[in-house]
Amino acid sequence: MEALHDRRLNEGRQDSGDSCMGGDPAGRSVAGDPRFFAGFMEAFLQSIVVTAVVFTLVLLVLWAVVALTSVPASAGEMVFRRGNGAEPGSLDPQISEGVPSANILRDLFEGLTASDAKGEIVPGQAEAWTVNEDGTRYIFKIRNDAFWSNGDPVTAGDFVYAWQRALAPATGSEYSFLLFPIKNARAIASGEITDLSRLGAKALGNKTLEVHLEGAVPYLLGMLNHSVAYPVHRKTVESHGEQWTRPENMVSNGAFELVEWTPQSRIVLKKSDHYWDREEVKLDKVLYYPIENAASELKRYRAGELDVTGGVPLDQIRWVRENLGDEFRVSNSLSVFYLGFNMTRPPFDNAKLREAFSRALNRDILTEKIILESAPAYSFVVPGVNDYDPVFLEFREQEQAQRDLEAYGLYQEAGYSRDNPLEVELRYTTSENGKKLAVAIASMWKKALGVKVNLVNEEWKVFLETIKRKRETEVFMMGWVGDYNDANTFLELWASSSGLNNTGFSDRRFDKLLERAGQELDRNRRKALLADAERVFLESHAVAPMTHGKSRHLIKPYVRGWHGNVMDHVRSQYISVEK
Repeated sequence: MEALHDRRLNEGRQDSGDSCMGGDPAGRSVAGDPRFFAGFMEAFLQSIVVTAVVFTLVLLVLWAVVALTSVPASAGEMVFRRGNGAEPGSLDPQISEGVPSANILRDLFEGLTASDAKGEIVPGQAEAWTVNEDGTRYIFKIRNDAFWSNGDPVTAGDFVYAWQRALAPATGSEYSFLLFPIKNARAIASGEITDLSRLGAKALGNKTLEVHLEGAVPYLLGMLNHSVAYPVHRKTVESHGEQWTRPENMVSNGAFELVEWTPQSRIVLKKSDHYWDREEVKLDKVLYYPIENAASELKRYRAGELDVTGGVPLDQIRWVRENLGDEFRVSNSLSVFYLGFNMTRPPFDNAKLREAFSRALNRDILTEKIILESAPAYSFVVPGVNDYDPVFLEFREQEQAQRDLEAYGLYQEAGYSRDNPLEVELRYTTSENGKKLAVAIASMWKKALGVKVNLVNEEWKVFLETIKRKRETEVFMMGWVGDYNDANTFLELWASSSGLNNTGFSDRRFDKLLERAGQELDRNRRKALLADAERVFLESHAVAPMTHGKSRHLIKPYVRGWHGNVMDHVRSQYISVEK
């Protein structure tokens, strides 16, 4: 714009330039020529107009930037600004996956059960429930004051519709397996039963829901707090199809409503006027910012643009402890970070090769140098989970030198050596933390085995689609956070029928053990069946567990109500901002 401004001024000068330099042939003074004055004034006025236009455009751009980065708060509004990792792939409860989506959905929707400020399971849309003696039949009483954000009452039929929708093969829900404890759910999801009404969930009137299970399920109440079990507003879903989750269309039943979704910028929620417990909700708005780069998130937090971060850069944890110690919160987490091997194609259809790569991981270095505030992982189920005795990889007690020696032997048995090295791709999601970890892993494999590792990073949504296809993937880096506090939430991920089983692992013994555990009433026998299932899974080396993690957040001193918990579930309805 400045170049345009200068050019037009120059054009105004050129109109009379020759006269200025050489004088008028008639000998008249150019300065006294009316035409010169008129030309000069015209150019001058044009420059003023252009400058005004440029200035106005600059102001408009600045206003837009401010609008997208600042808090849209009216005087007296209480606004909470949350860093949230990646851009959510979906806000459809039956379709979404990943932590970024789950965080937002916990604010927008509520299941039969919910989590309190400390992450414990409490009544949600159901104010009470009863269960029969053998634990296979539940009756849930829906609150009379449970309403959708448009004022419609929440009914038992809304839950039945949502669950049938999740299980219908056409929906493509990756989390439908969580509902398999419900009678006939597995058969419906597989297509064996096509009549959705045969699902063991019935509406006995508008406010009573009857649920029949295949067997006793000790974790049922925790599972019903997962987004796949949230109700959805049938009329809205059927009227708008895939567009029903847009802000102008969405109808939700949680403490907040969706009012804005600007991709890669922010998601804005406002307090719902229809939520049953709205009098206890202090916030007026919640802003979620998708910031994949942890270093950028830290900068925005320090600049006062965020009230809480989604995480902390791994390489700056020590600095954060020293300089922001009072704002740094670390909590134990039911999470595992692992490498998955694509078992459906070479080279990782070879069990010896998978084991070699797992042994060659120096987990102590990972937790001491890269992923601080975490523990080395030699199991998939997180030690300390409720009512479970951990099972570990058999090389857990070995020194790393011995593991490396045996890893190289297995590598040779698989047909490779330092003279005939394997070249593989390690896939990870775009982030500085992910890159640092991937580089460290590649270095370990190069040193111990001579492997050449090509690093491939992908944006979160693309990454998820890639590993689901199981075509390009060789090794991928992934994490799993338990959906409820029970060993089953870690093991059912690897059932042959699981939509999230991205390794291709399939073992009839494993599936049978899980099925038997799901029907076992005796607590000790169930625990033993789950342990046997994990043993089968670990022996396959379908994955290489790396670390059992902790949740890490930076939280401003004026934020009240944030309680760390093993699920890392913090619903905004319990938060207040007291500046």
